Amino acid sequence: MIINPPPWPNGAKCAVAFSFDVDADSVVHNTKRNMIANHQHEIAQMRYDPFVALPRLADLFGSREIPVTWFIPGWVIETYEPQLEVLLKFKHEIAHHGYFHESPNKQNFEQEKDTLYSGIERIKSFKGSKPVGYRAPYYGISKNTYNLLIEAGIKYDSSLFADDVPIIIDNGSGSIIELPVPATIDDYNQYVSSKSFDYLMKVSSPQAALEVYKAEFDAMWEFGGLWVGVWHPAVSGRPAQSIAIKNLIDHMLNKGKVWFATHEEIADYVEYLMKTEKWKPRTENIPFYKKPVLED
Repeated sequence: MIINPPPWPNGAKCAVAFSFDVDADSVVHNTKRNMIANHQHEIAQMRYDPFVALPRLADLFGSREIPVTWFIPGWVIETYEPQLEVLLKFKHEIAHHGYFHESPNKQNFEQEKDTLYSGIERIKSFKGSKPVGYRAPYYGISKNTYNLLIEAGIKYDSSLFADDVPIIIDNGSGSIIELPVPATIDDYNQYVSSKSFDYLMKVSSPQAALEVYKAEFDAMWEFGGLWVGVWHPAVSGRPAQSIAIKNLIDHMLNKGKVWFATHEEIADYVEYLMKTEKWKPRTENIPFYKKPVLED
């Protein structure tokens, strides 16, 4: 059913890449600006990220030696560095997620470039090396995003619902690996209904969400795909949701023949497969369209 699955390491049937977007209250400051004093509820909700959820999640994954990629805005690192240090104790990756969780497609070129390089420098100061990966806040890829990422030497992006396996994004002068996300795996779609955040969805039980995650995993396992989880500590790091994650990990481990990896490890492996000509991913050339298909 997947036409061109990669040959995953050690005979694995699929690859699994857990990831969390550690937004904390950056998104509140970015959207509320000078009205922030009247949004104490939202601030408190999102500060659950660093103070409560991160220690719990770091232990949950670390104790099982399951790697995680944490996409973190620069301001969150700047503000909560002592709380984030727990992530450095385990086999985790720190990747780029904006600075104040700004949507790139709402920024001009200079704003987006400044956000990208400011976030790179903040991550570099935190972990001692620059990030190799990126996820656009709100998945808001702009016409400039990939050009900027390629220019900055970012190895991979993980923002598109574009495929079931890694692909290549090529702008004509360079390329970047895309690690696509299954649309159903974002935990906001399962758990979040909040007028404060203008996000109103049906709230699922952790058991119902777990069935969605398991179904996506089982399909990727059967057909050789890449399963990428996109979760948020303030959402999936709460007690009942954390139990669902533990049960999902147990299901994956019991299934067997799963390669658990960070996004960086998967991108490195894709590069290896391409270099040795053992696998060739699909390539998307950008821009997808050089002019609007329909104009006013």
